[in-house]
Amino acid sequence: MRLFWKEHIPLLLFYSLQMALVPLLYWLSGEGRPFHIVLYGVILSSVVLAIYLGYRYFNYRALYQRLDEPRAEIDELLQSIGEAPLAEAVGELLRNYDRHYQEKLHHHMSRTEQHIVFINRWVHQMKTPISVIQLMLQELEDQAADSIQEELDRLRKGLEMVIYTARLDRFEQDFTVEPTPLRHAVNQVVAANRKLFIRKGISPDLQVNESLSVYTDPKWLRFMLDQIVINALNYSTGEGKTIRISAYTLGQKTILEIRDQGIGIVKEDLNRVFNPYYTGDRGRQYHESTGMGLYLVKEICTRLDHEVSLQSEPGEGTIVKFIFQQNS
Repeated sequence: MRLFWKEHIPLLLFYSLQMALVPLLYWLSGEGRPFHIVLYGVILSSVVLAIYLGYRYFNYRALYQRLDEPRAEIDELLQSIGEAPLAEAVGELLRNYDRHYQEKLHHHMSRTEQHIVFINRWVHQMKTPISVIQLMLQELEDQAADSIQEELDRLRKGLEMVIYTARLDRFEQDFTVEPTPLRHAVNQVVAANRKLFIRKGISPDLQVNESLSVYTDPKWLRFMLDQIVINALNYSTGEGKTIRISAYTLGQKTILEIRDQGIGIVKEDLNRVFNPYYTGDRGRQYHESTGMGLYLVKEICTRLDHEVSLQSEPGEGTIVKFIFQQNS
């Protein structure tokens, strides 16, 4: 209704001006007219105007109502908005835009699906030469073999991040929530990175009770823990340090905490470390960061209805906490 009156403000203003000019014209021409005749003409014109406005509102009320609520669902927007010419034209325009949008969306989804399929196939194809190189390294026992093994592990982790990034677009089709023992998940991650622990001279300190379980997807949980543990190892300098992984309950929540003794994160970077591709000052300094690890961790936690937080001080290390809601 408000939009209807706003559209007709110019008409009402011109009508008011006309109603003022007609009596003025009679007076200037010297043709005196009785006041009641002039008043009768004004009333008659006003009635005709009112009938016109009523007719127009009746024919276009659906259109005005739709335009007054522009945030309606797409199905509502595509419903009929009247048989008046303007309403039909607007309805047809919306339907054309919807068809164009659906075609573009379908094309985009098809290309995305093809891209994901290609990435998955490529990653699996790369696993074969990695396995072959791994077998060849078992026959070598020198410093060069250790360097090759280090780069091989880095390549394997990079491929794993690629495939998990691709899977994130279809996350709803690729997760299963079930009771997951935290100690078992932590042990798997530590075992998978044992060579890096040894190479860095860092010891894991596990303080996770065997009885603690959380409802989550085990595969995605291991991936998240792997990203945090690798970060902790890469940004910890000097031998003899530890990475402590502990878990405890707090009210209706279970908290898994990973604390390292690394270089820490500067205050200016703390609010941006979960942004995609953001490496920060430390990442640029050590050239170890892709800027995707923490972003993926944050995205996965959000989709699994978990929480993740990070605390850090330069030179004092970093604490990452995963917060799981306990199911009653």
